[in-house]
Amino acid sequence: MNKTPLTFRPYFLPISFQLDRRFPLAIALLVVLTLGAMIISLGVGEFFMPPLEILQTLLGLNDNGDASFVLLTLRLPRILVAWLVGMGLAIAGTIIQSLTRNPLAEPGIIGINSGAALAAVSLLIIFPSVSATILPFAAFGGALVVTVLIYLMAWQGGSSPLRLILVGIGFNLVAAALTNLLVTFGNINQVSQALVWLAGSVYGRGWEQAIALLPWLLGGSAAAWLMSKELNGFNLGDDLARGLGISIEIRRALLILTSTALAGASVATAGSISFVGLIAPHIARQWVGNVHQSLLPTAALTGGCLVVAADLVGRILFAPLELPCGIITAILGAPYFLYLLIKKR
Repeated sequence: MNKTPLTFRPYFLPISFQLDRRFPLAIALLVVLTLGAMIISLGVGEFFMPPLEILQTLLGLNDNGDASFVLLTLRLPRILVAWLVGMGLAIAGTIIQSLTRNPLAEPGIIGINSGAALAAVSLLIIFPSVSATILPFAAFGGALVVTVLIYLMAWQGGSSPLRLILVGIGFNLVAAALTNLLVTFGNINQVSQALVWLAGSVYGRGWEQAIALLPWLLGGSAAAWLMSKELNGFNLGDDLARGLGISIEIRRALLILTSTALAGASVATAGSISFVGLIAPHIARQWVGNVHQSLLPTAALTGGCLVVAADLVGRILFAPLELPCGIITAILGAPYFLYLLIKKR
């Protein structure tokens, strides 16, 4: 009797640790692209700086006080914040896509970003003098509340990826409506600040924001990496993952919590920068495949490069006016989302 071999759809992943041969090349390429975008971003602006002067200033060999102030106080922390935010959103998006087994899912679509934005905008409008170190905790709290509500409402003897997405879309709309309500009735000064923040921008971000975001990114990235094999298992489906010994509900809850922390802290720092969590994982999959041990770092570097490049484009496109990087990512992401929607049927 002939036995038909068991086959899986291409989106499914192996459990074993198996790095793609293209992984080192992809990482090297992303590092070069990111450093190139950073160097250009450090140099362009009203105060132009050539690469050699940038290097001398970074090494402390330049006695020009204006150059040091512009580079080390204004531009460098802003670029680092953009890089960290992009990585956080990309890792969060990779986790959500794997948990839901849906290539169109990302924290912004299922309500996590909206919950973080609602909490952060509430804090900005009600307590305008709040410290930058407090804002990530507030955003994480808002994202966590929405995530718990989504998880509870999607629970029917277990958590279904499809129910999580559908309930998340509903909470996304509710949180966005409440945010708009706060903006409508807030003080004009606080509302202006909140609107700029909602557009998604790293303008004016300094070392305080970069230092506040760093531990959230390090902790979330480490947690995602430690559970990368479980993420591989989730893409096999709940039944097969359970048969492989994965505690489905516990691991899913921990991974959702990790994604919530990364997305919440990123949104609190730079506002609602949309579609990075959608685009970066797909680009990374094209380069290194679907194994999360290589996918997670590749997606993280891709997301960081995307936001740094988007901020650079926003600065030079209509200079001296600046477009928020969230607008640039939305211009790129919306058509890409429609393309994926048609391609994935």
